[in-house]
Amino acid sequence: QVQLVESGGGLVQAGETLNLTCKASGMTGEDPMGWYRQAPGKQRELVARFYGNGNTNYADFARGRFIISRDNAKRTVYLQMDNLTPADTAVYYCRAEWSKTWGQGIQVTVSS
Repeated sequence: QVQLVESGGGLVQAGETLNLTCKASGMTGEDPMGWYRQAPGKQRELVARFYGNGNTNYADFARGRFIISRDNAKRTVYLQMDNLTPADTAVYYCRAEWSKTWGQGIQVTVSS
């Protein structure tokens, strides 16, 4: 059974950088991972993700500010978030795409 654990969230000021980490356990084969977020009163949305061929996809709001990367040997995916704004405040979730497994989520709060 795949389990995902996010870390690195917290409270930052606008314009600052935050780095999220998601480590998978119980993953026996390849399973591309991604990041999603859910703000209060809004639906969960894609932030950035990997596909099985290694390609990536970014939401429009993330392109140019966020970078997704991974270490396959460590079964870990990262999200570097630069130039954060209060609109980025949300719970950020890691997801293993093929097994449709979600992490527990981690809070990111950006103050103005």
